[in-house]
Amino acid sequence: MKELRDALLHFLGQLYGPFFDLHNWSTVVTTGDDWLIIFSLVLIECLLSVDNAVVLAAQTQSLPTQELREKSLFYGIWGAYIFRFIIIGLGTYLINFWEIKVIGSLYLAFLVFQFFTQTRVKHTRKLASDRKHRVLPLFWSVVIQIEAMDIVFSIDSVLASLAISSNPVIVLIGGMIGILAMRGVAEVIMRLMRRIPELEPMAYILIGLIAIKLFLSIPAIDIEIPAALFGVIVIGAIVITLIIHVLRHRGQSRSADSEDSKD
Repeated sequence: MKELRDALLHFLGQLYGPFFDLHNWSTVVTTGDDWLIIFSLVLIECLLSVDNAVVLAAQTQSLPTQELREKSLFYGIWGAYIFRFIIIGLGTYLINFWEIKVIGSLYLAFLVFQFFTQTRVKHTRKLASDRKHRVLPLFWSVVIQIEAMDIVFSIDSVLASLAISSNPVIVLIGGMIGILAMRGVAEVIMRLMRRIPELEPMAYILIGLIAIKLFLSIPAIDIEIPAALFGVIVIGAIVITLIIHVLRHRGQSRSADSEDSKD
């Protein structure tokens, strides 16, 4: 029994010990390259999860008062932090197995395929709309559904984050800031994505690159793309997306002007 307990404690130490390494935290917080990676993680989290944030907010509308809605989101965000911590710990351990890397890269590639073939189905919307056979009080039913949605879509973002950086502290900081930003500025990001529709396909192109990066890191290939380089790629992708948007907007304006002059 003692051996089993010691083995379990050792395993938990392997999973979550890096989160409590003060030297690792100090290095991450004081390194510019690490903050570039964190920025990349936050950006991808926001772009890919903003629709889920809207679903979460809509789910709270079934509660009768604003106080209960805010309270449910408060519980929800702390639950999201706890589950993100647990999933990152497990993911940091599992991502060391090449089989997981292959499965993860194929899954991310499948998400990209779904987006560009317009066959995706919002699993979170299904969860949000499933209200049959409620046995709990309304408030706790909403909180549990918020937590369930958080778990579902955190798998996508954690997998993508670990493919960019294997440092659990970087992934944790990026995830925590991303969750807070997503909940706080979901409406702003939605407006921005409506004004610059090229942002969403750009995010999925990045996910495709992340899938390739993860697959290339398996031992049989062993090509490791530095996380800092990927951060630069993310910045470059944003700049290119904005340039494409401006050029398309100018082209549409010129077409509209030429049609008006013909009339």
